[in-house]
Amino acid sequence: MNRIPRISSLRFLPAAVLGLLALASESLVPARAAEVPVEIPAQLDLRTAIGFALDNNFAIRQARERIRQQEGVVLEVRSRQIPNVTATGSYQRNSTQLSPAFPPLDSAWTLDVTASQVLFSGGGVRAAARGAERGREAAVLDLRATINDALLEVRTGFFSVLLAREQVAVQEQNLALLEEQLRNVNDRFQAGTVSAFEPLRASVAVANARVPLVTARNELRLAIERLRFSLGYTNTTPENLRTTPDFLGALEYVPATYTLETAITAAQTNRPDLARLASLVAAQEETLTASRASRFPSLALVGGWQLRNGATTDFGDSRDGAFIGLRSEWDLFDGRATTGQIAQARSALEQLRLQLTEARLAAEVEVRSAFSSYEVASELAEASSQVVNQAEEALRLAIARFDAGTATQLDSLQAQVDLTTARTNLVRANYDYNVAVARLRKATGLTDPFYLE
Repeated sequence: MNRIPRISSLRFLPAAVLGLLALASESLVPARAAEVPVEIPAQLDLRTAIGFALDNNFAIRQARERIRQQEGVVLEVRSRQIPNVTATGSYQRNSTQLSPAFPPLDSAWTLDVTASQVLFSGGGVRAAARGAERGREAAVLDLRATINDALLEVRTGFFSVLLAREQVAVQEQNLALLEEQLRNVNDRFQAGTVSAFEPLRASVAVANARVPLVTARNELRLAIERLRFSLGYTNTTPENLRTTPDFLGALEYVPATYTLETAITAAQTNRPDLARLASLVAAQEETLTASRASRFPSLALVGGWQLRNGATTDFGDSRDGAFIGLRSEWDLFDGRATTGQIAQARSALEQLRLQLTEARLAAEVEVRSAFSSYEVASELAEASSQVVNQAEEALRLAIARFDAGTATQLDSLQAQVDLTTARTNLVRANYDYNVAVARLRKATGLTDPFYLE
């Protein structure tokens, strides 16, 4: 009679175990945090933009989640290397005509707690664990490659904003000078020193100068929106819908020295996308080993404790005890399913090796293209800085000659057009140079310098 309370409580053990496991699994899943609106600072420089993108860029956030996903795969595969414990229970009530026992019983119950440990699997378990680790390494390298791509996009987008802002400034300066010339011509017309044709020509020049200014301002707005996407900025509440930060910085030409041979060598060594493919090749090699292990028998040590009903339906008559033994499985013939799995794994491995070889070639081509763009941008940046000074002096002389009556207004307007073109070429050359340097660094596998700080 003393056993009855113990057995009666054990009757509900399976349900209790399942309930505890469910609660434990729910506690392992983090609660989904609500998206908190993030504000961009009132003043935004390149360093701050890159820091903001590291926390909010969607491609980077997805790459981090892929690492967490692969860590889950590692845990799942490693679970086969340690003892597994399972608890199962059942209770059945049936008609006595269906009872296999004699005398017939109208109910039956059983409770099993079993532990098992794999002793031999042909190396498949170890290979799967090593493959999962290589897969996690590949996910980490994928994050590095994603960060490089995303920060290049942010850096290029920030430079585009600066370029658009500088182009607006150039067009505003052009319009201001033309409007000043129009006022001077009008004064001279009122004084009777020039004909009516001169003010008309100056008015047309002013009207024509307003068109590129409007276009430049629109391009600035579009550049800001493209940068917002690269940053991952989603806070578009009504109060900041039209608010834009004050962008700090300027497009400057800072000479840097790179060599093609060093760049190609660095790319083959440092690029995370190449290292990621190498890790995937290693992971697939382990997958092939695990597939081959299916041809061998598996052996596991099992043990546990069991409770089941006895010869009567009285819980006090239940029987319980421990057991231990070995369990082995060997597919003597599986319809060549294992052969098919091995063929798939071998083909997937060869495909990854081809992808790695192709990626190395693509990386070399990318480096060569980026280096060529860098060389061209360097030459144009050096040349453009000299032209602006010459164009400014030419405009000063043209205005002075026009005021002295030794040159026509057309000469002055042409000099103004030349100055605007020179300034536009300068800001464009500085932009191309900075972008070319950033792309060359990314092509060689170097991480953004602000990210390394």
